[in-house]
Amino acid sequence: MAGSAEAAAQGREPPAGGAARSGKRAAPAGAETLQPAKLSRAELYKPPTSEELSQLKETEDLFHSSLLRLQIEELLKEVTLKETKKKKIDAFLHEINSLLSAVPETPETELTDQAWLPRGVKVPFLQVPFSVKGKFRFLPPAELRVVGSYLLGTCIKPEINVDLAVTMPREIFQDKDNLNQRYHRKRALYLAHIAHHLSKEKLFGSMKFAYMNSNHLKPILLLRPQGKDEKMVTVRLHACPAPDLFKPSRFYPSKNNVRTAWFMEQSAPKEGATESPTPHYNNSILCDTVLLSHLHLLCSAAADFPGMKDGVALLKVWLNQRQLSKGLGCFSGFLVSMLVAYLLMKRKIVKMMSGYQVLRSTLQFLATTDLSVTGISLVKDVDASLPVLDDFHQAFEVVFVDPSGMVNLCADMTASKYHQVQFEAKRSMEILDDRMVDGFQVLLMTAKPMLRTFDHVFHLKHVSKLQGACKKMQLLNELMDRGGNYVAAALPFLVSLLVRGLAGRALLVAHSLPQIPEWSIDAEPPKHKDVGPLLFGILFVPECAASVLEKGPQADHPEALDFRTFWGEKSELRRFQDGSICEAVVWEADSICQKRLIPEQIVRHLLKLHADIPESSICYVGALLESVIRTGKEAFGTGEEAMVSVICSYDDLSRKLWNLKGLPLTVTAVQGVHPALRYTDVFPPIPMKPIYSFHTQIKTKHLLLPSEEKPCPAFIAPLKIICHMEGSGQWPQDKEAIKRIKAAFHLQLAELLQQQHQLVCRPAVTHTDVYKDGYVFRLQVAYHREPLILKEVVTPEGMLKYQDTEESRQLELETLHLPYLTSSLHGLQQQHPVFGSTCRLAKRWISAQLLSDNISEECMDLLVAFLFLHPAPFTAPSSPQVGFLRFLDLLATFDWKNNPLIVNLNSGLTDADYTEIKNKFVAARSRLPVMFIATPKDQWSSMWTQERPSAQILQRLIVLASESLRALEEQLLDPLNSQDVKMVFRPPLDFYDVLIHLNPNQIPRHLEGVDRPLKSFSRGVVKNSSSVKILFPVVDYDPVQCYLQELRDAFSDLALFFYDKHGGEVIAVLWKPLSFQPQPFKVSSMKGRMMTTRNNDLVCVPNVEAILEDFEVLGEGLVKSVEARTEKWTI
Repeated sequence: MAGSAEAAAQGREPPAGGAARSGKRAAPAGAETLQPAKLSRAELYKPPTSEELSQLKETEDLFHSSLLRLQIEELLKEVTLKETKKKKIDAFLHEINSLLSAVPETPETELTDQAWLPRGVKVPFLQVPFSVKGKFRFLPPAELRVVGSYLLGTCIKPEINVDLAVTMPREIFQDKDNLNQRYHRKRALYLAHIAHHLSKEKLFGSMKFAYMNSNHLKPILLLRPQGKDEKMVTVRLHACPAPDLFKPSRFYPSKNNVRTAWFMEQSAPKEGATESPTPHYNNSILCDTVLLSHLHLLCSAAADFPGMKDGVALLKVWLNQRQLSKGLGCFSGFLVSMLVAYLLMKRKIVKMMSGYQVLRSTLQFLATTDLSVTGISLVKDVDASLPVLDDFHQAFEVVFVDPSGMVNLCADMTASKYHQVQFEAKRSMEILDDRMVDGFQVLLMTAKPMLRTFDHVFHLKHVSKLQGACKKMQLLNELMDRGGNYVAAALPFLVSLLVRGLAGRALLVAHSLPQIPEWSIDAEPPKHKDVGPLLFGILFVPECAASVLEKGPQADHPEALDFRTFWGEKSELRRFQDGSICEAVVWEADSICQKRLIPEQIVRHLLKLHADIPESSICYVGALLESVIRTGKEAFGTGEEAMVSVICSYDDLSRKLWNLKGLPLTVTAVQGVHPALRYTDVFPPIPMKPIYSFHTQIKTKHLLLPSEEKPCPAFIAPLKIICHMEGSGQWPQDKEAIKRIKAAFHLQLAELLQQQHQLVCRPAVTHTDVYKDGYVFRLQVAYHREPLILKEVVTPEGMLKYQDTEESRQLELETLHLPYLTSSLHGLQQQHPVFGSTCRLAKRWISAQLLSDNISEECMDLLVAFLFLHPAPFTAPSSPQVGFLRFLDLLATFDWKNNPLIVNLNSGLTDADYTEIKNKFVAARSRLPVMFIATPKDQWSSMWTQERPSAQILQRLIVLASESLRALEEQLLDPLNSQDVKMVFRPPLDFYDVLIHLNPNQIPRHLEGVDRPLKSFSRGVVKNSSSVKILFPVVDYDPVQCYLQELRDAFSDLALFFYDKHGGEVIAVLWKPLSFQPQPFKVSSMKGRMMTTRNNDLVCVPNVEAILEDFEVLGEGLVKSVEARTEKWTI
């Protein structure tokens, strides 16, 4: 910000009394803006001026905080042009002006005879069909005027465009130039000749052609200065006709100016054929005639109205962040300025308003007005001869008429694009009114690319297929109107088709804006297909998106026929429970993840049926990532069903525990704490029964042990459940005694479950394992006063006092906080059905990056919960993929150093709590964990991130997340390349010092790897079986985890160990740099070290060869090989 203050200081006038400033910049001017002024006592206590009072009042009324006001002022400083730049740009414009008036004339030739154009320039216009009547000669421009945002002061960085209107003299036009693209071709030739002449000049760094807003009928010439100023400004030359050249009534929306016979290249028009109107064509000519009148309107609106300049700049930033301001049919900055002028005319805005008020009023208007139904007009005096709004509504989807009463400013916009703007405006108003959200950050500083905004996106890969679509939908008139541009002609029809087909499922169906890049003046102009793939986005209504039934009208109703033609052979008659017989469409889908993809079936079916677009041209990227959490060999779905059956089994067990007879104390609460019981376990447990031949049996104890000859048995995770017992005076007050009582309870629970419900149980001191329905549940008894008793400490004076101990903290976490978190997140899953799958994708990614041991599962669940509870500026995700992309974005962009992440579970926090948490966080920052997460039940301690991640791991996570997000979005946006989205789940291993390769038959979760092994080992269990009489299976046995624990115990001072617990075949080791520095010899610290002499001193250094040998010895049978990357480090 200092830079902008200096620039402002540079642009100041010299002080009135003294002489003009010398060449050097006066130091005090730059310095005084940055240092607090010393005020005398009288000045300090001076009453505020009326201006200061009104500012304070405004801040209090309008902004939630004075911070918002300051943020907006800073943003405006950043995006507006500095005075020094303006001077440079003005000088550049003067030079262009003098060059343009000196362009030489050319002799008159036929329009089709373009031999006079030199080789280095091609006509920037698609001349199809080529033959056209008329003559052309070049005469120097009659007038040059700067139009557009530069004069108003509303153009914003990073792209500064200055629009220059070049008026073509009247003499070069003939009578019927309004017909058959003659005017457009003259305009293109005029620009081509100027381009050829200016290309000889040294003044320009680059000279390109472009289409104005990607409209093929409107080429413009772009000029940029040379040298380091090339990025500074783009001057856009617009050729426009002499005033009053055409009779305006020829261009009303109902008139035709493109003849079918000419367009179809027929020799004579058909008998009695009527020509249909060409409103878009007419509009494109009229636009050129009103450039100056629009400028006058905006200048008079902006006169003595500083708020307008700021408001328009903010609105442009808002549109840019939402990708709405560029391309064919965009909501451009010019359109926003005209809208503000309209609101000023209608007195919805007054000239007293600040920029922020202008932003709010405009968003409010957009949110509540649908221009595709009720258009608006800037015409002041009604003239009976002008077309009325209804005429415009018949010709265009969105209507906003300019002051002349003839031009529709939204001619190219589709209704779908306007509805997207409207949706964004509604959402933005909600965000501005929500005190819990930092509105500035969310609305103006957060980009909303389509991939992260919409739940599902799909590409139309080959745009050229739209030619066939135009044929199928009989859009010849639209094609003539759009100058042959089949993309623009077919797009509105395609979108309205999808909107109808997805009605009820989708809140919004949007499309990307077709954009054509600029091209050099010696190249052929781009064809219609050069817009590249079109991207469509669908935003779901979460509860209806996955329904398998599309119910139509009753069979005998007249609408039934329409329904049948719309859905084609998919529609069939069905009888419903209420006895009605209706048309209906039923979609095939077995698992939940297939139901989520029903919209894909709808899209493919409708586009094939109505627009002849083959399936191969549609690349649907709604659920590509879900393959990494697939379970089972066959495409069995993504485990949601397995989760539900685990939870049913758990509910049944908890009911049995409640009703157990014969316990001395009753069970007061049963609470699950395992991630599977809150839907966030990456691979949910599958019911299993052991095969005895794969195990060694210990008959006396009814136990099984893993057999040494066979592969390691499948991993069976115990699902932990906390059983709270009621309080009673009989509970002892001594911590050791409590443990014994709990052990007795564990024994008795096992006995009673076996007697009353025939469940196989295995009691232990700290828990009882219960085998039920093929799952193993681990019951742990809890007594509510135990944590308090663990906190008791007797001081040397014999006083009893309470303080947190490690043991009491751990117990509270397990028996109080974890059950609360699990039930809250279980509730969140009921509101947002894709919460669990999003969590699982996020955890799968962290695990694939080998970091799952460095960040707790609960912390990950809370990060994902944040995306669902506080989705602004987006809506809550309705597909796991978009949730995962936003998770990566949150990790990569959240400012962990300066902000706490507040997850408002069950809306337990008020805005006062928010402020208090933030203030305390800032005050105590240095003592708090690097990643601070606050929840309603844990506002100050961030218990889930206390120990981990460390600062280095968090930094690594941020780098990995931003790289993964970039790579993934690049892949998803490029439908023409093959999409192996698993790339971001394969970690780079060249970062590590040693790799320990493991033997796959001893990895129990081998099948969970990101890249599924082609062949795996029989793991000694029957899946999906839930027999009752069995020997107890081996529980919670993962040799790799045991090995890792031993490695960490032995070598944690020398190295860090990383592993992907979901079937990883490699343990990666990173040496700690400090432990490799030579240390003085001490007998006590000789573990893993050896003696050497350095500079005649005895020192210890790590004995790396012995350590690597130890790695192999410790993991005998599990370790395949140890690979030392010695090129990265030396001993």
